[in-house]
Amino acid sequence: MLNISSSELLISTIPDNCLSTTFQESTVRDLSLYDFQVDNNQVGEIAALRLESEPRLPGVILMEEEQLSGMISRRRFLEYLSRPFGRELFLKRSIKTLYQFAYTDFLVLPANTTIVEASSRALQRKTDIAYEPIVVEIEPNVYRLLDVHHLLVAQSQIHQLANNLLQELYLKLETAHKELELQASLDALTQVANRRKFDQYLAEQWFQMSKEEQSISIIMADIDCFKGYNDTYGHQAGDRCLKQVALAINQTVQMITKANNENLVARYGGEEFAIVLPKINATEAIYIAEKIRLHIKSLNIIHQASSCASKIVTLSLGVATIIPQLGSSIEKLIAQADQTLYQAKTTGRDRVIYS
Repeated sequence: MLNISSSELLISTIPDNCLSTTFQESTVRDLSLYDFQVDNNQVGEIAALRLESEPRLPGVILMEEEQLSGMISRRRFLEYLSRPFGRELFLKRSIKTLYQFAYTDFLVLPANTTIVEASSRALQRKTDIAYEPIVVEIEPNVYRLLDVHHLLVAQSQIHQLANNLLQELYLKLETAHKELELQASLDALTQVANRRKFDQYLAEQWFQMSKEEQSISIIMADIDCFKGYNDTYGHQAGDRCLKQVALAINQTVQMITKANNENLVARYGGEEFAIVLPKINATEAIYIAEKIRLHIKSLNIIHQASSCASKIVTLSLGVATIIPQLGSSIEKLIAQADQTLYQAKTTGRDRVIYS
């Protein structure tokens, strides 16, 4: 009785959902495996008919007393049949006879061998047998054939998927890094830049303006009588007021300097805000500060505890401008802006003072 069963396409490709999660663990069992075991005492014609009728079959596995005894690839089998008198010599004789002539080393791998390892093992063989089919042991004394071309296609799929996953991971990490960097530079309440970002950005722009020999201005702004606002309306209302003021300052700066995206609005501390204005001269900075003051006033946020006659939330603003050069310093610029802010607050509030 012949031990011959039909070719069996187990899996044509590695499933995408398997590749996306466990591609490193995918094994040769997951690939297209062919079932063609023949007792080596059977005549060659049996194998020839199968190979000729099933062009995808990569070869024939030879068994003797239910033990693996060899493997002949389609290429070698048909090559010997095509030689002069090949069909007469081998078709009516046992396959064992043909195997004596067509013998070559063959690779046997357990079914749990990973695709990556199997590809490596296959390509480590000598050049003339590198593309010979691989014998896969499904279970003891049960074998299937694996076409090396299918194996290499699967390896290519894994390589491509790995590249895609790494690229996706890189993009996610890059996005996460940018998000963390952004959060680290923002004030949690007002969502404008925080003091750390202000110090860093001012230093960067100071260096750049000194190279370009251009002016840099800063505006220091403080909500008038804000302690009284908190005491009167509560800290939650105070938080809402801070957010409204920060948004209004940011909108005003962006609207006036929309052609210049180098400006920065920051919460300097408490109810105090700071605006960095590279390439903005004194006249322009005073204009921007005045527009900010008017915008905040137009919000009409009631503030009964304010010492200002209007009894709404107002800002005092101090402006300082400099062209950075040898002998000048960031600290001096900030001190000038602080001094002008102090003057604005001590001379009646709700005003802009320039140094």
